[in-house]
Amino acid sequence: MKKAAIVACSNAQQSKYRPQIGELITFLQSIGIETELSECIYSDDSAFSGTPRERGAQLMKMFRTPEIEEIYDISGGDVANQILDELDYKVIAASKAIFWGYSDLSTVINAIYTMTGKESVLYQVKNMVRGDYTELQRERFRSRKGLFEPSFTFIQKNAMKGVVVGGNIRCFLKLAGTRYFPDLQDKILFLESLGGEAPQMATYLAQLKQIGAFKKVNGVLLGTFTTMEQKHCEPDIVTLVKEICGREMPIAKTAEVGHGDDSKAIVIGREIELAG
Repeated sequence: MKKAAIVACSNAQQSKYRPQIGELITFLQSIGIETELSECIYSDDSAFSGTPRERGAQLMKMFRTPEIEEIYDISGGDVANQILDELDYKVIAASKAIFWGYSDLSTVINAIYTMTGKESVLYQVKNMVRGDYTELQRERFRSRKGLFEPSFTFIQKNAMKGVVVGGNIRCFLKLAGTRYFPDLQDKILFLESLGGEAPQMATYLAQLKQIGAFKKVNGVLLGTFTTMEQKHCEPDIVTLVKEICGREMPIAKTAEVGHGDDSKAIVIGREIELAG
């Protein structure tokens, strides 16, 4: 039986979600994946399921367990970057375990790539037990067919190639100015967002420009920007990105990666080549 781990490095899960997480564990077991659970998952009184050291130690326990092949983070929120100084990146680099998470876990995913060169998966496994697409997500996960194949449409230019970095735009920018921020030279920058409207996205994009991102990357991939798209915000995210990147930057967009329950996965730290 394959072995995996379930952790929560960002905000704590409330105990009302125990049945949902139990359902996830049962499904994973049904497809031959035995799970080990972090001791820092739940809290009803706080956003913190443990101190940064405790949460980091639980993640490192999973990376140190030789049998564990995948580590699924089921959390999101605000506090994942607290654990970055608590991680042993030499151990992570040597481990066969691959980290999975999304949203605020963009901090951990990009730190792992920066410090080790190792791939991680931007994806929320709880999509298999919540929302309207659980059966679709379970089949994708079970077979891995289509899970890692989001379709992109070019907005500007028609080709790009490079290693993918990024994730949730707000959370990714928490790494700016730290040793965990990836070298953006010749990379493909993937960006998505749950909350925020045009003013928030404009300020995040301005910060990326001010740290030189758009002079370095080979292209920009846009996922879903949930609130902006639901509210039909103007200017929309494509307009904002085109304005700040200029006409020579390859830009592509997908509706298949982000915070939606139907979201597919994208691998951070893996080279991709797209052509329109």
